[in-house]
Amino acid sequence: MSLTEKQLEYLKHCNHRWNIKTGATGSGKSYLDIAVTIPKRIMACKGEGLIVLLGNTKGTLERNILSPMRDLYGSLVSEISSNNTAKIFGKRCYALGADNKKHVSRIQGATFEYVYGDEVTTWSEDVFQMLKSRLRTQHSHFDGTCNPDNPHHWFKQFLESDADIYQQSYVIDDGVLPDEVVRELKKEYAGSVYYNRFILGEWAAAEGAVYRNFADNPERYIVDEAPPVSHAIIGVDFGGGKSAHAFCCVGFPFGKGVVVLDEYREQSALDPAQLAEDFLAFVQRCKSKYHVTDVYCDSAEQTLINGLRSAAAKNHVPVNIGNAMKRPINDRIRATCMMMASDNFKVIRSCRHTIGALSEAVWDSKRMTEDVRLDNGTTNIDSLDAMEYAFERQIPTLVERWTL
Repeated sequence: MSLTEKQLEYLKHCNHRWNIKTGATGSGKSYLDIAVTIPKRIMACKGEGLIVLLGNTKGTLERNILSPMRDLYGSLVSEISSNNTAKIFGKRCYALGADNKKHVSRIQGATFEYVYGDEVTTWSEDVFQMLKSRLRTQHSHFDGTCNPDNPHHWFKQFLESDADIYQQSYVIDDGVLPDEVVRELKKEYAGSVYYNRFILGEWAAAEGAVYRNFADNPERYIVDEAPPVSHAIIGVDFGGGKSAHAFCCVGFPFGKGVVVLDEYREQSALDPAQLAEDFLAFVQRCKSKYHVTDVYCDSAEQTLINGLRSAAAKNHVPVNIGNAMKRPINDRIRATCMMMASDNFKVIRSCRHTIGALSEAVWDSKRMTEDVRLDNGTTNIDSLDAMEYAFERQIPTLVERWTL
């Protein structure tokens, strides 16, 4: 695939210590690095320090960067070995996750000759601060990409510093995606802060309503009868303090998306026996209407989960009860917003707690440097957590263009 003018411009000017491409998803930022920048930098290394490739996690680095490189260059790009290294163009390269400082502790203290960074805004700031002090040979370079985040994000503050930085900013129309795909992406992110960041390439604050499309027009998503569903999953969030116990039954229609089928929410304190009794009644009610396969519960409460398992077994209620995956909350929010924007999210009218929670959820205005859904007891986060626990494992199949 030929390079765009913007990509060629990057190659012409990326001779700084820090070379960063920010902007929209699918705009060609990573393709340039996979095809040209990373191979060029690695082959130019002189052996005066480590070669390090960092992603949000090792898995996302493999999916976003190394696997596509393998498609282009075959055996010149090896798999990641058990010691977190890969051979790339004959040179040993560390391949690590940067979401937690402990993941890179084994190379802390070393000198880095070349570093590539994928999805930098998803990293731990501690990792980046460590990296700055280790990129210290005379010809060290860093190439990195990211989608914009909050305008107060620590990485944006770095980009506005007086460090030796070359920076490019991309919008989705700078890329090489087919027009139809671009139209669909714009539709899927419409009405959310993610449109500004992933389509327009802007550093935009998460303000006001979390689910803007729903808050502005709830009737677009509320249905009186459930569509046919292949199966259903129940999510459970346990209460305590200001929070409530919440159960949510989510169905998966034949086709795309999700539908919230049934709910339970109890604000008052319940002893474990009463909680188990209410849980069994809810499961049996849902199973009488839908093919309920699994229950996923907040993993922080193992004693309560074991109580639900024992009650289900004792009463011969056949359902698998396990721990919620607990994806990052903002990944769950982004997936919900994308399903809403593409009309692949519905909720039964009788689920008034879930409808209220979706309508009232707001971003925490006091958290300036990060996106945080307000959770101080003034809004119903419990029903949202339960709903998300039910569908979070299915996100990659529910959202066609989902990437982490």
